[in-house]
Amino acid sequence: VQLQASGGGLVQAGGSLRLSCAASGRFSSYIMGWFRQAPGQERGFVAAVNWSSGSTYYADSVKGRFTISRDSAKNTVYLQMNSLKPEDTAVYYCAARLGRAFAVAASNFDFWGQGTLVTVSS
Repeated sequence: VQLQASGGGLVQAGGSLRLSCAASGRFSSYIMGWFRQAPGQERGFVAAVNWSSGSTYYADSVKGRFTISRDSAKNTVYLQMNSLKPEDTAVYYCAARLGRAFAVAASNFDFWGQGTLVTVSS
């Protein structure tokens, strides 16, 4: 399984970006998630989607601003980020977890893509 993340960049506070994560390979059931890691900090959970049902789960810090979605035909998961803040600056990673249960710990995810840098200027 390979995950390829893209879409990062530099944006002003209040702006928007959309991240994409293309997945190769298929599973019977899995969770796709986004994590982020700022310099000097641990990798933290951002959002996740159940690929089969489409149900979603968000970190409190991004609720109402970020939206995770998936396109089954393209085998791609997206993270639409609106109302960006400087504290959203981080390297963003997509990840896949086999099974149907949501999890927020990075150690519970089985596959990882490379990171994509998001920088939000004030």
